[in-house]
Amino acid sequence: MVNTCITLIILCSIILFAIPSVLSLDQDPVAVEQWFENLPNMTPKLTHLHFYLHDLVSGSDPTVLRVAQSNITSSSPTAFGFIAMADDMLTTGPEPNSTVLGRAQGIYGSACLEESGLLMTMNLVFTGADYNGSTLSLLGRNAVFHTYREMPIVGGSGVFRMARGVATAKTYEFNLTSGDAVVEYNVMVQHYN
Repeated sequence: MVNTCITLIILCSIILFAIPSVLSLDQDPVAVEQWFENLPNMTPKLTHLHFYLHDLVSGSDPTVLRVAQSNITSSSPTAFGFIAMADDMLTTGPEPNSTVLGRAQGIYGSACLEESGLLMTMNLVFTGADYNGSTLSLLGRNAVFHTYREMPIVGGSGVFRMARGVATAKTYEFNLTSGDAVVEYNVMVQHYN
Protein backbone atom coordinates (compact mmCIF):
# COMPACT_ATOMS: atom_id res chain seq x y z
CA MET A 1 0.00 0.00 0.00
CA VAL A 2 2.82 2.42 0.92
CA ASN A 3 4.66 1.59 -2.34
CA THR A 4 1.47 2.22 -4.32
CA CYS A 5 0.99 5.62 -2.64
CA ILE A 6 4.62 6.59 -3.26
CA THR A 7 4.35 5.51 -6.90
CA LEU A 8 1.13 7.51 -7.28
CA ILE A 9 2.75 10.61 -5.74
CA ILE A 10 5.76 10.29 -8.07
CA LEU A 11 3.52 9.88 -11.14
CA CYS A 12 1.40 12.89 -10.18
CA SER A 13 4.55 14.98 -9.65
CA ILE A 14 5.90 13.96 -13.05
CA ILE A 15 2.60 14.86 -14.72
CA LEU A 16 2.41 18.24 -12.95
CA PHE A 17 5.98 19.13 -13.91
CA ALA A 18 5.50 17.85 -17.49
CA ILE A 19 2.35 19.88 -18.23
CA PRO A 20 4.19 23.19 -18.82
CA SER A 21 6.61 21.51 -21.25
CA VAL A 22 3.76 20.08 -23.33
CA LEU A 23 2.68 23.53 -24.45
CA SER A 24 5.52 25.48 -25.97
CA LEU A 25 4.01 28.91 -25.27
CA ASP A 26 2.00 30.16 -22.33
CA GLN A 27 -1.68 30.31 -23.33
CA ASP A 28 -2.79 32.46 -20.40
CA PRO A 29 -4.60 35.57 -21.77
CA VAL A 30 -2.11 37.93 -20.11
CA ALA A 31 0.83 36.00 -21.58
CA VAL A 32 -0.80 36.01 -25.03
CA GLU A 33 -1.31 39.78 -24.81
CA GLN A 34 2.35 40.23 -23.82
CA TRP A 35 3.38 38.03 -26.74
CA PHE A 36 1.45 40.26 -29.16
CA GLU A 37 2.92 43.41 -27.62
CA ASN A 38 6.40 41.97 -28.30
CA LEU A 39 5.49 40.90 -31.88
CA PRO A 40 7.09 43.98 -33.55
CA ASN A 41 10.43 42.95 -32.00
CA MET A 42 10.23 39.35 -33.19
CA THR A 43 11.94 37.99 -36.29
CA PRO A 44 9.91 35.78 -38.62
CA LYS A 45 11.16 32.21 -38.78
CA LEU A 46 10.77 29.87 -41.75
CA THR A 47 10.25 26.18 -40.93
CA HIS A 48 10.14 23.22 -43.33
CA LEU A 49 8.17 20.20 -42.14
CA HIS A 50 8.12 16.84 -43.90
CA PHE A 51 5.80 14.01 -42.88
CA TYR A 52 3.40 11.33 -44.12
CA LEU A 53 -0.35 11.29 -43.48
CA HIS A 54 -2.03 7.87 -43.13
CA ASP A 55 -5.66 8.11 -44.28
CA LEU A 56 -7.36 4.82 -43.34
CA VAL A 57 -10.96 4.37 -44.46
CA SER A 58 -11.07 0.56 -44.24
CA GLY A 59 -10.43 -2.13 -41.68
CA SER A 60 -11.45 -2.50 -38.07
CA ASP A 61 -9.76 0.72 -36.92
CA PRO A 62 -10.34 3.43 -39.58
CA THR A 63 -9.09 6.96 -39.02
CA VAL A 64 -11.68 8.47 -41.39
CA LEU A 65 -15.43 8.10 -41.14
CA ARG A 66 -18.06 9.40 -43.53
CA VAL A 67 -20.52 11.46 -41.49
CA ALA A 68 -22.85 12.82 -44.19
CA GLN A 69 -23.68 12.71 -47.87
CA SER A 70 -26.03 14.37 -50.33
CA ASN A 71 -28.86 12.71 -52.21
CA ILE A 72 -26.61 12.50 -55.33
CA THR A 73 -23.39 11.28 -53.67
CA SER A 74 -23.86 7.60 -54.59
CA SER A 75 -24.57 8.37 -58.24
CA SER A 76 -21.92 11.10 -58.63
CA PRO A 77 -18.63 10.08 -60.32
CA THR A 78 -16.81 12.34 -57.83
CA ALA A 79 -18.89 11.33 -54.75
CA PHE A 80 -20.01 14.96 -54.64
CA GLY A 81 -21.47 15.96 -51.29
CA PHE A 82 -19.88 13.41 -48.99
CA ILE A 83 -18.37 14.72 -45.77
CA ALA A 84 -15.88 12.81 -43.63
CA MET A 85 -14.20 13.39 -40.27
CA ALA A 86 -10.55 12.41 -39.97
CA ASP A 87 -8.06 11.77 -37.20
CA ASP A 88 -5.12 10.60 -39.34
CA MET A 89 -1.67 9.72 -38.05
CA LEU A 90 1.31 11.87 -39.14
CA THR A 91 4.63 10.00 -39.26
CA THR A 92 8.26 10.54 -40.25
CA GLY A 93 8.10 7.88 -42.96
CA PRO A 94 5.50 6.18 -45.15
CA GLU A 95 5.48 3.03 -43.03
CA PRO A 96 2.70 2.92 -40.41
CA ASN A 97 5.24 1.97 -37.74
CA SER A 98 7.35 5.11 -38.39
CA THR A 99 7.79 7.61 -35.58
CA VAL A 100 4.51 9.42 -34.91
CA LEU A 101 4.79 13.21 -35.15
CA GLY A 102 1.12 14.00 -34.52
CA ARG A 103 -2.36 13.79 -36.01
CA ALA A 104 -4.30 15.48 -38.82
CA GLN A 105 -7.70 16.15 -37.30
CA GLY A 106 -10.51 17.73 -39.24
CA ILE A 107 -13.09 17.44 -41.94
CA TYR A 108 -13.05 17.01 -45.68
CA GLY A 109 -15.69 16.66 -48.30
CA SER A 110 -16.15 16.24 -52.02
CA ALA A 111 -16.80 19.74 -53.33
CA CYS A 112 -16.41 19.29 -57.10
CA LEU A 113 -18.80 17.81 -59.64
CA GLU A 114 -16.21 17.45 -62.42
CA GLU A 115 -13.16 15.88 -60.74
CA SER A 116 -12.19 14.46 -57.37
CA GLY A 117 -11.64 17.71 -55.49
CA LEU A 118 -11.88 17.86 -51.73
CA LEU A 119 -12.42 20.86 -49.53
CA MET A 120 -10.13 20.23 -46.56
CA THR A 121 -10.03 21.92 -43.21
CA MET A 122 -7.52 20.18 -40.97
CA ASN A 123 -5.63 20.88 -37.80
CA LEU A 124 -2.15 19.39 -37.89
CA VAL A 125 -1.66 18.60 -34.20
CA PHE A 126 1.98 17.95 -33.34
CA THR A 127 2.93 15.65 -30.47
CA GLY A 128 6.63 15.12 -31.27
CA ALA A 129 9.30 16.64 -29.05
CA ASP A 130 10.12 19.72 -31.17
CA TYR A 131 6.55 20.99 -31.64
CA ASN A 132 4.60 19.17 -28.92
CA GLY A 133 1.26 20.88 -28.32
CA SER A 134 1.55 23.16 -31.36
CA THR A 135 -0.82 23.13 -34.33
CA LEU A 136 -1.05 24.33 -37.92
CA SER A 137 -4.39 25.04 -39.60
CA LEU A 138 -4.78 23.93 -43.22
CA LEU A 139 -7.71 25.09 -45.35
CA GLY A 140 -7.96 24.52 -49.07
CA ARG A 141 -8.71 22.46 -52.14
CA ASN A 142 -7.15 19.03 -52.57
CA ALA A 143 -7.48 17.69 -56.14
CA VAL A 144 -6.51 14.20 -54.99
CA PHE A 145 -5.57 12.76 -58.40
CA HIS A 146 -3.18 15.59 -59.29
CA THR A 147 0.47 14.74 -58.70
CA TYR A 148 1.04 17.75 -56.42
CA ARG A 149 -1.61 19.65 -54.49
CA GLU A 150 -0.91 23.00 -52.85
CA MET A 151 -3.02 24.05 -49.86
CA PRO A 152 -2.63 27.15 -47.69
CA ILE A 153 -1.62 27.13 -44.05
CA VAL A 154 -3.84 29.84 -42.57
CA GLY A 155 -2.77 29.87 -38.93
CA GLY A 156 -1.31 28.00 -36.02
CA SER A 157 -0.81 27.82 -32.29
CA GLY A 158 2.03 27.20 -29.86
CA VAL A 159 5.39 27.66 -31.60
CA PHE A 160 3.41 28.19 -34.83
CA ARG A 161 1.38 31.13 -33.49
CA MET A 162 0.52 33.53 -36.36
CA ALA A 163 1.72 30.97 -38.94
CA ARG A 164 1.13 31.25 -42.66
CA GLY A 165 2.49 29.13 -45.43
CA VAL A 166 1.90 26.36 -47.94
CA ALA A 167 1.43 22.62 -47.65
CA THR A 168 2.26 20.54 -50.71
CA ALA A 169 0.73 17.07 -50.81
CA LYS A 170 1.73 14.15 -53.04
CA THR A 171 0.12 10.74 -52.89
CA TYR A 172 2.72 8.18 -51.88
CA GLU A 173 0.38 5.18 -51.99
CA PHE A 174 -3.31 4.71 -52.76
CA ASN A 175 -5.15 1.40 -52.53
CA LEU A 176 -7.98 1.42 -55.08
CA THR A 177 -9.70 -1.51 -53.37
CA SER A 178 -9.72 -0.26 -49.77
CA GLY A 179 -9.49 3.50 -50.37
CA ASP A 180 -6.63 3.76 -47.87
CA ALA A 181 -3.92 6.27 -48.71
CA VAL A 182 -0.52 7.46 -47.57
CA VAL A 183 0.17 11.06 -48.54
CA GLU A 184 3.54 12.81 -48.37
CA TYR A 185 3.45 16.40 -47.11
CA ASN A 186 6.04 19.15 -47.38
CA VAL A 187 5.03 22.23 -45.42
CA MET A 188 6.77 25.59 -45.58
CA VAL A 189 5.53 27.87 -42.82
CA GLN A 190 6.53 31.30 -41.58
CA HIS A 191 5.90 31.99 -37.89
CA TYR A 192 7.26 33.99 -34.98
CA ASN A 193 9.05 32.93 -31.83
